[in-house]
Amino acid sequence: MNGTPVIVVGSGPTGLLLAGDLATAGVPVTVMERRPHGISNLSRAFVLHARTLEQLDARALADGLETLGQRLDKLRLFGRLTIDLDGLPSRFHHLLVLPQYEVERALEWRAVEAGVDFRYETEVTGLSQDGNGVTVEVRGPDGSTESLRAEYLVGADGMRSAVRDAIGLPFPGHSVIRSVVLADVRLAEQPETLLTVNAVGDAFAFIAPFGDGYHRVIAWNRARDVPDSEPLDLDEIKEVTRLALGRDFGMHDARWMSRFHSDERQAPAYRVGRVFLAGDAAHVHTPAGGQGMNTGLQDAANLSWKLTQVMGGHADPELLDTYQSERHPVGRSVLRSSGGIVRLAMAKRPWELALRATVTTVLDHVTPARRRMLGRLTGIGYAYPAPRGSHPLTGTRAPDVALADGGRLYESLRGGHFVLIAPEDYDDRGAHKGRLAMERWASGRRTTVLVRPDGYVGWATEGADEAAVKAALAAHVGD
Repeated sequence: MNGTPVIVVGSGPTGLLLAGDLATAGVPVTVMERRPHGISNLSRAFVLHARTLEQLDARALADGLETLGQRLDKLRLFGRLTIDLDGLPSRFHHLLVLPQYEVERALEWRAVEAGVDFRYETEVTGLSQDGNGVTVEVRGPDGSTESLRAEYLVGADGMRSAVRDAIGLPFPGHSVIRSVVLADVRLAEQPETLLTVNAVGDAFAFIAPFGDGYHRVIAWNRARDVPDSEPLDLDEIKEVTRLALGRDFGMHDARWMSRFHSDERQAPAYRVGRVFLAGDAAHVHTPAGGQGMNTGLQDAANLSWKLTQVMGGHADPELLDTYQSERHPVGRSVLRSSGGIVRLAMAKRPWELALRATVTTVLDHVTPARRRMLGRLTGIGYAYPAPRGSHPLTGTRAPDVALADGGRLYESLRGGHFVLIAPEDYDDRGAHKGRLAMERWASGRRTTVLVRPDGYVGWATEGADEAAVKAALAAHVGD
């Protein structure tokens, strides 16, 4: 029986980031993907939010992707509310409009460079686990079967996850929107805005550019509720787009069309023994707000460093339980927010229209409400639970602060290690075998902060002495 420390099932963005993190940290990992090798240009996601760009910055990928995408510095909601993103407390105070396949290409390159073992056209057919590891049955491209052994396995294999089914987890939820249509088309007339979206009556439409001359159109007509198998032609997509946007921009030369339904579902557990779920295998929701790929990438960033710590013997296995306690509430929040955007956008009844008008007014005039909404949408507003009595910074996202050597925090995070930022020099790196970077504030701040590899504060204190810092490093970074 062949073995590898970690098996990741699925080579979408979530699986690629996770595998790349593990391999960069020196943990051998095998990625199994049932599809043939290749990056499809039939992209699903189109938006990178600020928190995801920060995570990619910590992996030296963000700047390159920024040159490929197009920045959007304003959001339009419900046809009448415009929200400026310039005030986001992030280096990335914008949305980056970029097809998912470009993100996958960058993450795959990183994973390959780090030495990840890829096995394509390999399908999971069974799975069992015991106290020491996971045994997975797979069928290869030639139809032969094989058993593989791993210490841990992560299912990042999408909404129809074979891993989730194999461990017997339900996927409760329901379909929110049926008969959504999409097409990749050329346009005779270019839209005035980078992202074009609107809803009128029963119709909704969204248009975004690929950057290669094609645009993705997603549309829905509430009055036309048909099965996903119903034939689709470009005339139907044009008609819905005209209803929602007033014109169809001269769509032509569709290279792909599809009809699908959008679900809201979440697994009750993200961990069962030595098996984890991440990305769409753990949660799916409507595309409103463009949070799907972003949430999955945050799952991967949260889990990868914890697996690295445990497998390196630097942390107790109980650390892995915090993946559930930290990420499951975020997934639930994303389901609620994306669903809420759809329901308000498609408001039709008088009370729904009144609610939308109220929400729009509040977001337009109440700064804290707008800041909270943007924090959830872009990911920078989420914090993780902290032990009672912790410093207020514990569990919060660490901003990209300036450091005394002229660098930035997220540059220092590259390599997947912890970063200690202190008021004065404190060198204890030798005890932590290259898993800790020591930095000082560029400002005169007196707080001592230990930042986890995923860019969240693990520990902080005011005026710490050397003994307190040593104790914190021993507890969080380990031996």
